Amino acid sequence: MAVPSPSKFQFAIDRGGTFTDIFARCPGGRVRVMKLLSEDPANYRDAPTEGIRRILQEECGIPFPCDRPLDTSQIEWIRMGTTVATNALLERKGERIALLITKGFRDLLHIGNQARPRIFDLEVAMPEVLYEEVVEVDERLILHHASCQLPGADPSQVLPGVVGDSLVVQRPVDLAALRRDLQRLLTQGIRSLAVVLLHSYAWPAHEQQVGALAQELGFQHVSLSSSVMPMVRVVPRGYTACADAYLTPCIRRYLDGFCASFTQQLQDTQVLFMRSDGGLTPMGQFSGSRAILSGPAGGVVGYAITTYNQEDRQPVIGFDMGGTSTDVSRYAGEYEHVFEATTAGISIQAPQLDINTVAAGGGSMLFFRSQKEKEDLWHLRD
Repeated sequence: MAVPSPSKFQFAIDRGGTFTDIFARCPGGRVRVMKLLSEDPANYRDAPTEGIRRILQEECGIPFPCDRPLDTSQIEWIRMGTTVATNALLERKGERIALLITKGFRDLLHIGNQARPRIFDLEVAMPEVLYEEVVEVDERLILHHASCQLPGADPSQVLPGVVGDSLVVQRPVDLAALRRDLQRLLTQGIRSLAVVLLHSYAWPAHEQQVGALAQELGFQHVSLSSSVMPMVRVVPRGYTACADAYLTPCIRRYLDGFCASFTQQLQDTQVLFMRSDGGLTPMGQFSGSRAILSGPAGGVVGYAITTYNQEDRQPVIGFDMGGTSTDVSRYAGEYEHVFEATTAGISIQAPQLDINTVAAGGGSMLFFRSQKEKEDLWHLRD
């Protein structure tokens, strides 16, 4: 079935770590494809913006100066997948963050879930964490039970939980002590927080109080685990909130710079970003925990539509080697999703297409760290 020609420009962009690819459908049906370096500060500030500018200028026959915001009156929509979050995680170039967690559980995410994928290994590697400071929040909710005799468990003060459980506030949030701790973090230059309170999945009010105080004091970003991934298991919920706090500020900075290059800050144009689960989301809802596989997910959707044969149903393997990372996936008639995955050593609890990513791309370099390694490698070659 023929696709009707658009009346305005439609742009689909893959902003990778090394190259940016721009696909444009022009008024009248003409298709344009362009590839640019993602980072080329000597010639342009942002590759997707530059690609859009060049195509508009060439197709419309009028100049679009580099130093002025682009006119969006000729643009119908922009859809983009980006590896900004993926590469920030792989290269550990995210935001400095602190973890705020219920008092008594400061080491919970460092301990992890004690999983041992290789059960006979004598050396057990502890899970890597993204935060550099921990603040214990003096608060506690407990699940309500008629026979509970814990101190502070007043059965007359029962709260209905959002998942059906009833809870009791054993200790309200000590906001005065928390204020002092947060001010100390600000003096250390930390501007992003991950808030992970024990039972916030069932009653998020304590996390919301913490988040409101942090915003009042001037923190630029706060990821509440009850908003990022409201689920009962605090360890994966905590990892996901930390990843969100670590990556979302990077994404926000990129999006702010991208919008600043257009008139009206793109408010009059539909702009959608690819999420890790293969769906599209409005720019304002694009967050770090849902953006890890944004670019690779677009590749899966693309080859699933264009290469899979519904008649013979032969599974298709996707292999995407970029300049920074390599992504491998499989499609056999339906999208394969996982709900807990580890990327670059960080576990994230969020719907994602089942994609394996390694930090080795076409631009990766191999180094010999010692003469012995070099000799061993030559021995294996012989």
